[in-house]
Amino acid sequence: MTVTLEDEEYLAAAKKRALAYLPHDPPQAFTSMLRDMTKNPHFENHVGNRMGIGLMIVPGWISNPREVRRWIEGYR
Repeated sequence: MTVTLEDEEYLAAAKKRALAYLPHDPPQAFTSMLRDMTKNPHFENHVGNRMGIGLMIVPGWISNPREVRRWIEGYR
């Protein structure tokens, strides 16, 4: 997949929206990022989405602001 400037801007805006929920609501930060990524055709099948969904089974992960931030910021 070729990443365009439009894709980079979309990703940056999604990260900004998601990070605005941290540290007070990590589950909402996760949901915000995942929702934005899955509704964009350029990102809907991205490995980051599958990784985030997989991390949800780790006890306490989705409630940990540091871990959710790391997932959001690591999304490329």
